[in-house]
Amino acid sequence: SRTPQDQNMVLPEVIPQSVLFGNPDKAEPKLSPDGSQYAYLANSEKGVLNVYVQALDAAEAAEAKQITNDTHRGIRSFEWAKNNKCILYLQDADGDENWHVHAADLQTGVVRDMTPFQGIRADDLYTDQKFPDEAIVGLNIRDRAAFDLYRLDLTTGALVLYTTNPGSVSQWVCDADFKIRGAIANDQSDGSKILKVRDSDKGDEWRDIAKWPNDETAAFYRFTPDGSGIYIATSMAHSKGEAKDTTRLVILSTVDGSEIEELFFDPRCDIDQVIFNDVDHIVEAVVVDFEKQQWIVQNDRIKADIESLQAVCTGTLRITSRTTDDSCWIVADMRDDGSPRYFHYTRADKKCKLLFLARPELEKYTLVKMTSHVIDTSDGEKMVVLRTLPTGVEAVKLPMVLLVHGGPWARDHWGWNAQAQWLSNRGYACVMVNFRASTGYGKRWLHLGDGQWGATMQQDLTDAVAWAVKDGIADPTRVAIMGGSYGGYATLAGLAYTPEIYCCGVDIVGPAHLRTLLQSIPPYWAPMKKMLTLRVGDVENDDALNRKCSPFYHAQKMVKPLLIAQGANDPRVKKAESDQMVSAMHKVGTAVEYILYTDEGHGFARPQNRVDFYLKTEKFLEKYCGGRCGPEEPEQIKGNSAQVIDPASIIL
Repeated sequence: SRTPQDQNMVLPEVIPQSVLFGNPDKAEPKLSPDGSQYAYLANSEKGVLNVYVQALDAAEAAEAKQITNDTHRGIRSFEWAKNNKCILYLQDADGDENWHVHAADLQTGVVRDMTPFQGIRADDLYTDQKFPDEAIVGLNIRDRAAFDLYRLDLTTGALVLYTTNPGSVSQWVCDADFKIRGAIANDQSDGSKILKVRDSDKGDEWRDIAKWPNDETAAFYRFTPDGSGIYIATSMAHSKGEAKDTTRLVILSTVDGSEIEELFFDPRCDIDQVIFNDVDHIVEAVVVDFEKQQWIVQNDRIKADIESLQAVCTGTLRITSRTTDDSCWIVADMRDDGSPRYFHYTRADKKCKLLFLARPELEKYTLVKMTSHVIDTSDGEKMVVLRTLPTGVEAVKLPMVLLVHGGPWARDHWGWNAQAQWLSNRGYACVMVNFRASTGYGKRWLHLGDGQWGATMQQDLTDAVAWAVKDGIADPTRVAIMGGSYGGYATLAGLAYTPEIYCCGVDIVGPAHLRTLLQSIPPYWAPMKKMLTLRVGDVENDDALNRKCSPFYHAQKMVKPLLIAQGANDPRVKKAESDQMVSAMHKVGTAVEYILYTDEGHGFARPQNRVDFYLKTEKFLEKYCGGRCGPEEPEQIKGNSAQVIDPASIIL
């Protein structure tokens, strides 16, 4: 049969791995609170992502100044302190996820570790324009499983204990006066969420005002301006209003948890984002995403702004920052078929000025559209899938990669996706599935996945393959499965339970043995342990269920080639998960390639490692699924930490 190797003359030019998976040229620009300058991420001379600051005034726009000096892992997120004097960012050690808060002073160039505690994780970071020289940060110093809140003086570096965790709190809510007055706790007896409030931060007791059972959905945002209510997306009824499958945006009373007002509801899907004004804490817009993102303006003062931006932005719109006076914004345009773009927007004249493209090198290459589809599952449900097809060849009996998202309590979105572009460029049809247990489609769809790892959740993936084959785009003999985290589990499960469907699989940091997975979670996941047990199943106590759902026990059925990539320091899915799977497959004689990245965790942050991984993966896919490969890039992978592990060498 026809293969993409026969079609190299008509497929578009090959996009090098480094263009898709190397560090961006620039990324994530954010305005200073006073609007005079902006910061962004870019490579240092050593090729490591750092923070740069650039003046906005054309008359003063000197060369951008690098203000951080990370030399190994790279900085991936940051924010401005509200005093305009420093940049705050989080960094861990080689993927261990014990984040430290760092502050980079713009004037002196000094970078300080503000939470210099060995083995401690900073979990929350709050700032407020009314208190520009302060921050609030959560640290698990007292108890590795519980985060207490500390007030951080950004000038002196002093940390003062502010709020002790009252027990199993996993989220905090600030009021308009930068006081922590809300807390969301997890009930370990039944997996429910409890909303606690207090009337002040001066010793007042916490009061429980609302509770969401495990099978209900809630998201907590912020207090109303006067502190008498709290904005929440909820699937429940609260004294008035109706319980729904998808979430409603409501205001609940902080006195008794009763519903004051319903602000928004979409019967198709949950609320994806709520856009607030940080000065008066009023809801300005709601964002939902069924097949694609949709903005619903709630306040007329930004209606013209959103209309102006949507006339320019053709992809997913995201406001990355706003000045304190709200006169200027920076927005991101995440197109499905082009580099992410960032614009500086001035509200007075409604003008958008292009700041930069994150990956301008992509403009030289042919990129493709992503399409969304609602398909039927084999048990009569409706399911959203996203499809990206190669251009230049007929979309008939193509090799296909089923790309499975992680979580699993997460979802895929329409828009820019480097993996989808890479696969389509190599000649594959790429299909992504929002299978049951995915978030965003209501509580019923979410909880249809409870206890269904390797069962109906996996059947949804099988149904997506059947749909692609029936539609004529996929060659049933050349379908690969690939994913990270839960997607890695789904890869193992696909090869174990439905080996006839797939020609090969690629597992990235995926769990193989569900009992050992839950037994080895990080201590700070303790508050959500009951929720994990209810959703995954009680694999720690039910041996039959664990054996049924864990691919480790089905190695003898896994006859198709497998590539496993693992971060040595992964705190979520420990290296032991991959070691177990590789050893089990080796013992039954199945081909398995095992790559360990020694300075990575749950995913690969360093560009040398990312490019190396995708180069190895496309060679694997070419061998077993029939796509094509891009060029070797020895300079781009220099310094990677990959170790190819001999399965025979693993000692459990």
